[in-house]
This record gives sequence, C-alpha cells and structure tokens, in this order.
Amino acid sequence: MRRLLFIICVFFLSVTAVMAQKEKVKNQPYADLKWFHLGFHVGLHAQDLILTNTGVATNGETWYAEIPSYSPGFSVGVIGDMYLNPYFNLRFTPTINFGDKKFVFKEQESGDEFRTSVRSSYLTFPLSVKYSAMRLNNFRPYLVGGIYTAFDLGRKRGNPMLLKGTDFGLEFGLGCNLYLPFFRLCPELKFSFGLLDLLEKDRSDLQGQETIKYSDALSKATSRMVTLTFNFE
Repeated sequence: MRRLLFIICVFFLSVTAVMAQKEKVKNQPYADLKWFHLGFHVGLHAQDLILTNTGVATNGETWYAEIPSYSPGFSVGVIGDMYLNPYFNLRFTPTINFGDKKFVFKEQESGDEFRTSVRSSYLTFPLSVKYSAMRLNNFRPYLVGGIYTAFDLGRKRGNPMLLKGTDFGLEFGLGCNLYLPFFRLCPELKFSFGLLDLLEKDRSDLQGQETIKYSDALSKATSRMVTLTFNFE
C-alpha cells in the first residue's frame, strides 16, 4: 500500500511539474482528436500469485508454499484506441505475456524444501478507459483502468503445480504521453488483480505420484501482475 501511495504521489507531482512549464511548440497538435488509431507496445512484467495454504498434513507431512521472488517476463501487444471526448478514450489492448512463477514448498517439521516453477504464456484481452489530463507542450499524463480476460497458452499437465487456463480480473495504471515529431511514446505502469481461483484441484494426472502432496498443500491461488510497458501510438 505504501508503494502504491508513493507511485500516486509521484504521478500527481509530475502532473504539477508539467502544468508549470511554459508554452512551447507542440508536436502532432491534432493527434488526440483522431476518432480511432492503432499502435503497439512492448514491456516487462512480473507475475505473482496470492497463495492460500491448507495447513493439512498429507502422509504425516505438512507443506507450505510461497513465491519468494519475482521473475521478469516479456510482454508484447497491439493497441486499439477510440476517442470518446477530449479527456476519455476507450482502449482495447490484446497482449501476450511470457513469464513464469517459481514456487518453494517447505515441510513444517523437517524443514525440507521442494522447488518448482510454472511457465505461463498469458494471452490477455484488456478493455479499459483512459482518462488524460490537460495537455501542456508535449506531455500529457493519464490514468487507465478496466477489466481483462486471460488465457494461458502454456499449460502442461503432469507438473507438480497446475493452474487453470482462464482468468478474469481488474487492472489500473498510470502513464504519460510524450509527443514526438512522428509518434507518441507512452511509458505506462500497470497493476493487474485476478478475481478467480486459478488452482487446478482436479489432479487426476498425478494420481499415484508423490508430487501430488505439493498440489494438496494449497487451497487457493489468485493472480497478480505488475507491468511496465512502452506504448508506441
């Protein structure tokens, strides 16, 4: 929460700094008035899961799981932007996110550890509303928020951990339009919060295998993701 408040404060301070600048010649003065335009974006992200452990012993062992660190992933996608009014735009940004999540399981009594990872290729379809502040010179900060649906294209049964192939959630972010002579460059920081339980509880593929105890150690898993992208529009 402190990090989020810090980011919001930095955003509004940047808006104040932009508004304090003197008027200069504007690049692409009519770019924001287009009824519809396309673009693309590339960036980095970090996938995470909020894990709920069962705390139930299996074969005399009690395992607890965590994701101790983030692994950076790569994101690429396209942008479809529709003009609504001088301050609001409707955006559709299909994106594919390549990344993984590293799990560490610890046994309560013995302290034994088991490590595994889940590689995911999420194809997401975010639909969001973009609110832009007043433009001054060649800068225009904005906020963006909406919903998304995601499909995991990289699921492999037989792994100790298996996540469901579909997710749904909310996302919001902030960024700034930088108007260059031939295009707009828009750095954007975005936070995604999944609303569905992604833990696959039907593990018939692991029946008779010792690794099923790691899957049984969890009762729920919901997704989180932080993405830093650079939009070219």
